Amino acid sequence: MSGFTDDEAFGARRSAAHEVGQKLDDLSVEDLAERIALLRREIERLEEACAAKQAARMRAGSIFKV
Repeated sequence: MSGFTDDEAFGARRSAAHEVGQKLDDLSVEDLAERIALLRREIERLEEACAAKQAARMRAGSIFKV
């Protein structure tokens, strides 16, 4: 037995998960493109959450104004 897992032996693809500041040298162009798409989706999700919180704050502010 060689000690390799099936993933290592057959060169399984890495997860598209990305860590801010991680080393990019070992990533392929395809891996980088996947991560860019992933991060763009995450930015959209964050912007939507921010807009929802701002709207809730405005609604609450209008209810509690003196």
